[in-house]
Amino acid sequence: MLVASQSMTAGAIASNFDTARPTVSRHLQILTECNLLGQQQNGREIYYHLNLQKMKEIADFIEPFRKMWDERFNTLETIMKKHKNQ
Repeated sequence: MLVASQSMTAGAIASNFDTARPTVSRHLQILTECNLLGQQQNGREIYYHLNLQKMKEIADFIEPFRKMWDERFNTLETIMKKHKNQ
Protein backbone atom coordinates (compact mmCIF):
# COMPACT_ATOMS: atom_id res chain seq x y z
CA MET A 1 0.00 0.00 0.00
CA LEU A 2 1.42 3.32 -1.06
CA VAL A 3 0.34 5.22 2.04
CA ALA A 4 1.96 2.73 4.40
CA SER A 5 5.18 4.72 4.56
CA GLN A 6 3.99 8.28 3.93
CA SER A 7 0.88 10.44 3.62
CA MET A 8 -0.14 11.14 0.04
CA THR A 9 -2.72 13.15 -1.85
CA ALA A 10 -5.34 11.48 -4.03
CA GLY A 11 -3.55 12.77 -7.13
CA ALA A 12 -0.22 11.33 -6.04
CA ILE A 13 -1.86 7.99 -5.30
CA ALA A 14 -3.77 8.00 -8.61
CA SER A 15 -0.58 8.67 -10.57
CA ASN A 16 0.63 5.18 -9.60
CA PHE A 17 -2.29 3.44 -11.30
CA ASP A 18 -3.58 3.12 -14.84
CA THR A 19 -7.11 4.08 -13.90
CA ALA A 20 -9.24 7.21 -13.77
CA ARG A 21 -8.70 9.53 -10.82
CA PRO A 22 -12.41 9.42 -9.83
CA THR A 23 -12.09 5.64 -9.47
CA VAL A 24 -9.11 6.04 -7.15
CA SER A 25 -10.95 8.77 -5.23
CA ARG A 26 -13.92 6.43 -4.76
CA HIS A 27 -11.64 3.72 -3.38
CA LEU A 28 -10.01 6.24 -1.04
CA GLN A 29 -13.47 7.33 0.14
CA ILE A 30 -14.45 3.72 0.91
CA LEU A 31 -11.18 3.04 2.76
CA THR A 32 -11.67 6.25 4.74
CA GLU A 33 -15.27 5.33 5.62
CA CYS A 34 -13.98 1.98 6.90
CA ASN A 35 -11.35 3.84 8.98
CA LEU A 36 -8.52 2.05 7.19
CA LEU A 37 -7.27 5.42 5.99
CA GLY A 38 -7.20 8.73 7.81
CA GLN A 39 -7.32 12.18 6.24
CA GLN A 40 -5.49 15.37 7.06
CA GLN A 41 -6.26 18.67 5.37
CA ASN A 42 -3.22 20.78 4.49
CA GLY A 43 -4.36 23.90 2.64
CA ARG A 44 -6.40 22.79 -0.33
CA GLU A 45 -4.91 19.31 -0.36
CA ILE A 46 -6.14 16.30 1.58
CA TYR A 47 -3.45 13.84 2.56
CA TYR A 48 -4.31 10.19 3.20
CA HIS A 49 -2.45 8.03 5.69
CA LEU A 50 -2.79 4.47 6.90
CA ASN A 51 -4.69 3.93 10.16
CA LEU A 52 -2.30 1.48 11.79
CA GLN A 53 -4.62 0.72 14.73
CA LYS A 54 -7.44 -0.37 12.41
CA MET A 55 -5.02 -2.46 10.33
CA LYS A 56 -3.86 -4.18 13.53
CA GLU A 57 -7.49 -4.93 14.46
CA ILE A 58 -8.00 -6.56 11.06
CA ALA A 59 -4.76 -8.53 11.31
CA ASP A 60 -5.73 -9.74 14.80
CA PHE A 61 -9.16 -10.79 13.50
CA ILE A 62 -7.70 -12.67 10.52
CA GLU A 63 -4.89 -14.44 12.42
CA PRO A 64 -6.96 -17.41 13.74
CA PHE A 65 -8.28 -18.05 10.22
CA ARG A 66 -4.76 -17.89 8.78
CA LYS A 67 -3.59 -20.46 11.32
CA MET A 68 -6.56 -22.69 10.53
CA TRP A 69 -5.85 -22.59 6.77
CA ASP A 70 -2.13 -23.19 7.34
CA GLU A 71 -3.00 -26.33 9.30
CA ARG A 72 -5.43 -27.49 6.62
CA PHE A 73 -2.92 -26.97 3.82
CA ASN A 74 -0.23 -28.76 5.81
CA THR A 75 -2.60 -31.71 6.33
CA LEU A 76 -3.45 -31.73 2.62
CA GLU A 77 0.24 -31.66 1.72
CA THR A 78 0.91 -34.64 4.01
CA ILE A 79 -1.95 -36.61 2.44
CA MET A 80 -0.76 -35.81 -1.07
CA LYS A 81 2.80 -36.88 -0.29
CA LYS A 82 1.52 -40.21 1.09
CA HIS A 83 -0.53 -40.89 -2.03
CA LYS A 84 2.32 -39.87 -4.32
CA ASN A 85 4.68 -42.36 -2.70
CA GLN A 86 2.24 -45.26 -3.04
